[in-house]
Amino acid sequence: MGGFLEVPKGEAKQFLLYDFMQVAGGAERVTLTLAEALPDFQTVVSRCYASARPLLDGSSVRVHELRGGWSANLPRILESMWCFRFRSQCLRDARQVVYSGFYAPLAVYQQRSGRRIYYCHTIPRYAYDLYESTLAQFPLPLRPLYALFVCWFRKRYEAAIRRMDRILVNSENVRQRLKRYTGLDAEVVYPPVATQHFEQLGDGGYYLSTARLVANKRVDVIVQAFVRMPQHRLVVLSGGPELERLQALAAGASNIEFTGWQTDEQLRRWVGRARAVVYVPVDEDFGMSPVEAMAAGKPVIGVAQGGLLETVVDSVTGFLVQDPPTAEAVIDAVKQTEATRGDAMSAACIAQAQQFAQERFVERMRSIVFGAQA
Repeated sequence: MGGFLEVPKGEAKQFLLYDFMQVAGGAERVTLTLAEALPDFQTVVSRCYASARPLLDGSSVRVHELRGGWSANLPRILESMWCFRFRSQCLRDARQVVYSGFYAPLAVYQQRSGRRIYYCHTIPRYAYDLYESTLAQFPLPLRPLYALFVCWFRKRYEAAIRRMDRILVNSENVRQRLKRYTGLDAEVVYPPVATQHFEQLGDGGYYLSTARLVANKRVDVIVQAFVRMPQHRLVVLSGGPELERLQALAAGASNIEFTGWQTDEQLRRWVGRARAVVYVPVDEDFGMSPVEAMAAGKPVIGVAQGGLLETVVDSVTGFLVQDPPTAEAVIDAVKQTEATRGDAMSAACIAQAQQFAQERFVERMRSIVFGAQA
């Protein structure tokens, strides 16, 4: 793994592109799953980071990096943009390329012929619907520079994806968002969830939060609710920049435990023994965590917004509280869960999760890709 990818001249190639392997996250997992389903495709990213190493080591996929030269000194986003725009000459004679991410589509200008397919996990929200809130995080002197960057990037991103022959998105929620901001329509192909790895392991008597500890995941609302429910245990199975603030919010609440990030195997055990999973993020694109919970037969307390409206069936596989969620609403949902959980709800959860199983994604994507070749 590593270095510039050399391609023999005159040999038609197929490629799968993604921005960069940064962490063991959802988009990285989708990329590797798709790469395994398309073994004749070369998988190319701008860079692989150390935090993604455990995920990469567990995969049979060989990932090629475009990084190198002076651009290696650039910040992550700028390096990725440069690599795909100017270091992706390997695509010139490509027969077919599957693009994904925000910055990989910039390589489309290097592809002189062949088929172009874009799989959109989400649009770059910092440049669209979350632009104002992101801008507010910058110091006042830097805001004009950020505004100029976003204006410049929007034009290039939209021009790149308009060159695609086919645009796919991971949820109806993202489809609507893409159409609202760019005018482009797309087909929904739900992402692969490794439902086969999750199973019921009993009832450990605790509620579980698996969301990263950042503001838009609203874990503070969950913590506030369980501070007021000392009879119910909450396990926060993640980390992030809001950890200290959330620990302070839970100070003195012996029923709330912060474990930090866990391995995939540990995560599956925690989910398998949970009573339910609580997940109330802001306008989630799709959300794999609720599907993983349901695959283990666990109901989900979620928010009636974003991708959860497509995965969780209210009052059947869990309970959806209105947006914005409040501590009181979460408390009420816990009461409902305690009153209705059981074999019937667990069976409904498992059945619902199978709608998003990994094999369905693989079958659909192979049909699209190889159908495009016909």
